[in-house]
Amino acid sequence: MSNRFDDFLQEQLQDPEFREEYEALQPEHAIIQAIIDARRKSGMTQKELSQRAGIAQGDISKLENGNANPSIRTLQRLASAMGMTLRVEFLPNTAETR
Repeated sequence: MSNRFDDFLQEQLQDPEFREEYEALQPEHAIIQAIIDARRKSGMTQKELSQRAGIAQGDISKLENGNANPSIRTLQRLASAMGMTLRVEFLPNTAETR
């Protein structure tokens, strides 16, 4: 089902300059969503994750809202606190032609 935001986004993505900027932010959005999904899958609140990881709840909130860029070390601490392992991958860019 489509909503007004999705329709608006699809319209904006027709602009090549907008699309380029939007796609450039995708890795950051993917990291943010991965943190949120992992925390929820672990059944933890931000406060619980904060206590287990030794990271201020406000900092976790900033990460989840896209207002901070986590270091690899911070991501490792979050993963460990959730009983998970951090994995970073480099994948071929399927959008580019060779």
